[in-house]
Amino acid sequence: MKTAVISGGAGGLGRAVAAQLQAQGWFCALLDLPGGFGDLAAHATQSLHPCDVTDPAQIARTCADIRAARPSVDLVIYNAGVTLIAPFADVQASAHRRVFDINYWGAVNLAGALLADVRAARGTHLAITSVAGFAPLRHRTAYAASKHAMTGFFASLRGEEADFGVRTVLAAPSFVNTNPGAAFDAQGLGRPGAAMDGIDQMMPEQAAQIILAGLDKGREFIPVGRVAWLAWWVNRLAPRLYERQMLKSIARESA
Repeated sequence: MKTAVISGGAGGLGRAVAAQLQAQGWFCALLDLPGGFGDLAAHATQSLHPCDVTDPAQIARTCADIRAARPSVDLVIYNAGVTLIAPFADVQASAHRRVFDINYWGAVNLAGALLADVRAARGTHLAITSVAGFAPLRHRTAYAASKHAMTGFFASLRGEEADFGVRTVLAAPSFVNTNPGAAFDAQGLGRPGAAMDGIDQMMPEQAAQIILAGLDKGREFIPVGRVAWLAWWVNRLAPRLYERQMLKSIARESA
């Protein structure tokens, strides 16, 4: 049985991806903050690991536990993340750094800890980025910057790891309805999927199906959903048009 390690495993998309992988015969090791797993403890075909991905020492211990329990690590899914919705003029520097600590450094920390394991398995790194990882997004300067950084890291890692038989895949969802109504803190930080200005939102199960189908087809980049595909092409062909339409659409949803 192959093993997938999924950060942000207690969130809507993490759960959906894990459920679909398990239905295909995978074993899933889920990482998330302590206290976040809820009813997932009832599932016997996965292991749950309380772990703060911003803490390299916690990641090292968690990866050692997984390594000791499983014969291989075949797939690592970098899904842990937060969003920050606010105009840049209102964003505190500490909140901006926190977004990078989780979205970017959390993924880099985990990739470094499991690099040798994925090489040994000739496995796959799967980074869950965002439309904001290749295009601008209103009131999300810190979030978009962190996802651009994540995209750049994994796109560059692809060339380094290919010689070891390792795949590196990026999946870019648009708006996934993973945490509807979730609260944002005083700095504007919140779990992804709680935005009120989302456009054409999809359910996490649908997003997970698209991601895993793209993975099975051998794609290196997977726009997740209709909006993501349109954003990808319009931003490449006419970036100024994309920015104007994005600003209008999100402003309309926020009204």
